[in-house]
Amino acid sequence: MAARYSKSPVSNQAAYEKKLEITQSYFTPDMEVLELGCGTGTTALIHAPFVKHIRAVDISENMLEIAQDKAKQQNITNVTFDQAAIDTFSVPDQSYDIIMTHSVLHLLEDKEATIANIHKMLKPSGYFISSTVCLTGMMRFLQLIVPIGRLFGFMPLVKFFSAKHLEKSITNAGFDIISSWEPEKSHSMFIVARK
Repeated sequence: MAARYSKSPVSNQAAYEKKLEITQSYFTPDMEVLELGCGTGTTALIHAPFVKHIRAVDISENMLEIAQDKAKQQNITNVTFDQAAIDTFSVPDQSYDIIMTHSVLHLLEDKEATIANIHKMLKPSGYFISSTVCLTGMMRFLQLIVPIGRLFGFMPLVKFFSAKHLEKSITNAGFDIISSWEPEKSHSMFIVARK
């Protein structure tokens, strides 16, 4: 599905561009950045000119092959792509200035453990920037369909939680939420939090 994913258009281009702009307002040229769940690398490659280095991680080898091809085509050399599972990924404490996750926290078995790990990996006063799908109270039919789909092996794990629950998970990990924004006609929450 990686090839199909890489060709699919962004569902809300204006919101995506605003998220990029907000994120870039926190960057400085000397920053070390980590993106967990980078997919085919589009966001990491867009952000690359604004920071020293981005380490972009994804579980899918196929997604990462596409990402590496894009980096070569665009002659971008300050992004490193690595294969790893987000929920078990670890580096020494206080390694990064900014850590990003986009559209992945709702796909994890234990998002609280991942958020706590992100807190440890960030330098003091580092930023956690995330865009997360919050499905509680919306698309109720999915709450019925997903468990059946998982039982038969044709749907991924999807966790249902509200934006308020997500914010609580982030603050419970020790973060201060600097800003949060829910794009219009969206089920996602864009959050900037500081360690």
